[in-house]
Amino acid sequence: MNIDFKELLDVTIRALSSLVTLFLVTKMLGKKQVSQLSLFDYVIGISIGNFAAEMTINLESKEINGIWAVVLFGLFAYAISYLTMKSIVLRRFFMGTPTILIQDGKILEKNLKKMKFDINDMLEEIRSAGYFDLSQVEYAILEANGEVSILPKPEYRPLTPKDMKVKVDKEGLCCNVVIDGKIMHNNLKNINKDEKWLDKALKVKGYSDLSKILLATVDVNEKIVIYERNLNEDSKDVLE
Repeated sequence: MNIDFKELLDVTIRALSSLVTLFLVTKMLGKKQVSQLSLFDYVIGISIGNFAAEMTINLESKEINGIWAVVLFGLFAYAISYLTMKSIVLRRFFMGTPTILIQDGKILEKNLKKMKFDINDMLEEIRSAGYFDLSQVEYAILEANGEVSILPKPEYRPLTPKDMKVKVDKEGLCCNVVIDGKIMHNNLKNINKDEKWLDKALKVKGYSDLSKILLATVDVNEKIVIYERNLNEDSKDVLE
């Protein structure tokens, strides 16, 4: 089998160009998981992917044409994203609106048909949300991204500390102050702490050598949790 190294080099350059272009365009559009994509975002994503694949494999087409097509669709998507933030009408047109599937415990068959949802589709989504008994559901709303949000009936909602009149400690995000044995100085600064405070807090926990720490976190109550390195410890790779 004869290998055309010149052609392989061309494909490699095109693939790398395609990858870089896709990365830059995606970064411009922002972070969204696939499950959060609207119909418009989904169509744009598929189109850009097709352009990138065509640019990589079709050696007869000019590379710049594929790059321009990806950039053009990316700019168009960015413009629509900007406009939908400014206009509710455009937001509803391009991104869609939530649709109520169950209201006051009653299934709205008209809305099911409108959304091309059958009973089995709805039941599957409700089970995925953790409700296997439909009689427990007060409201079910089909969001614009295709996910179904559930509001259970009052008697089936989980108890909260407020319901039980229990006082709870203040909670918030944990701050990573040590990662892979290295101090995260910016994170320390964000919580109004310094290296001296951290050094003292770690020594109280019995850690004077940072290299032994894989991760150290601090919560809003200044509680430090430390995770040690354990590369040399024996452990199971899989669950039996």
